[in-house]
Amino acid sequence: MAVDVPKPIVPYKHASKMNPRPLDDKFRSVKTTELLRFDGAVERDPAIDAWMSGHAGELGAIAHQWFEVMRKCGDEVRELLHDGCPVVCLGDVPFGYVNVFTSHVNVGFFHGASLSDPARLLLGSGKFMRHVKLRPGTEENAQALRRLIHAAYSDIKARVENG
Repeated sequence: MAVDVPKPIVPYKHASKMNPRPLDDKFRSVKTTELLRFDGAVERDPAIDAWMSGHAGELGAIAHQWFEVMRKCGDEVRELLHDGCPVVCLGDVPFGYVNVFTSHVNVGFFHGASLSDPARLLLGSGKFMRHVKLRPGTEENAQALRRLIHAAYSDIKARVENG
């Protein structure tokens, strides 16, 4: 007579004795290096021009200025609206975005956590993303932000080319 033998259990990383899980390949954590990809990125998205037109005034001008810097990073730069804000991609892999809020503009980077930031402009504590917060009427370190944008582009280009 065959006897069913239960699978061994291994507790979750932060689990109590009451919250075990079966040891099974589909539950093992796997480190992945897959890149985030967005469908629909194009060379020049009219929806972004409409978004820029809808964000007039000082904040819109700041967003437009820095998005233009991102657009000019290379011939392979594509763009799209994602989650309601303009995003720049290398092909279909995003590397930066801008967004307008009530009193500031964010210039963000999808892999900002890995960028060198000697001027200490980057904010955020997530695993990957970081942003620079820009406010009208305040001094900004334009050269350092320009370097971050070009570093983000170079970083994503290396990630795409080297897997």
